[in-house]
Amino acid sequence: MNNLELQKTANEVRKGIVTAVHSAKAGHPGGSLSAADIFTYLYFEEMNIDPKNPKKEDRDRFVLSKGHTAPGLYSTLAQRGYFPVEDLKTLRHLGSYLQGHPDMKHIPGVDMSSGSLGQGISAAAGMALSAKLSGDSYRVYTLLGDGEIQEGQVWEAAMFAAHKKLDNLCVIVDYNGLQIDGETKDVMPTEPLDKKFESFGWHVIKIDGHDFDQIESAVRAFHAETEKPTCIILDTIKGKGVSFMENAVEWHGKGPNDEEYAIAMQELNAAYAALEQEDK
Repeated sequence: MNNLELQKTANEVRKGIVTAVHSAKAGHPGGSLSAADIFTYLYFEEMNIDPKNPKKEDRDRFVLSKGHTAPGLYSTLAQRGYFPVEDLKTLRHLGSYLQGHPDMKHIPGVDMSSGSLGQGISAAAGMALSAKLSGDSYRVYTLLGDGEIQEGQVWEAAMFAAHKKLDNLCVIVDYNGLQIDGETKDVMPTEPLDKKFESFGWHVIKIDGHDFDQIESAVRAFHAETEKPTCIILDTIKGKGVSFMENAVEWHGKGPNDEEYAIAMQELNAAYAALEQEDK
């Protein structure tokens, strides 16, 4: 895909996120929207995957460590063809397979159940080590939140991954500056985050998380690294793409009402139309 196609796809992913949390009357739109571009790049450009064969042995693995942003992952999987886009409207409904956190037993394309913050990176490190021990070539990607990295388990896993030289592991931090209780710098500061990961023995790259050229360059740098695990820190906007959700902590974890949903979809449809014009 070229950049314009990736932008259009990410816009559709955002529409699916808003639709899902509106239907559920609950969920986590802010951090799902901020991660929509990295989700799109990984699933439509980067990872070796096959929606028709979700469990193929040589597939790349993805772990959503910040599991509450499941609407972002679900919308991406639906757009990629793992299950019908229409099913996004069943998010968090009784009996739906699309629950509030990813469930590897019931959702095609989900490699690890997650939800308890801090644990996903450990699972991803285990997957990466398994590949090394088995001589397999697949890569492992995991997405963390910038509030989540306040968890001690994250740093235990960081030590482990560096010690084992897991150069097939890519940790991505969605650094949007907000968490459920407010700004991360006020709740528990993590800066200088890049220096901290570097001190743990990681290859660290900081980029604009909404710029597909920068995302591509960072992923290529991960491919080129042969000694260390890689951490890509994404500078993002929480709620990206919906004006009233952008940089607004109150949209960490609630669904839009009917009026807010209409405004959000109007904005996203307008954004898509503008991209279509660019394509002509």
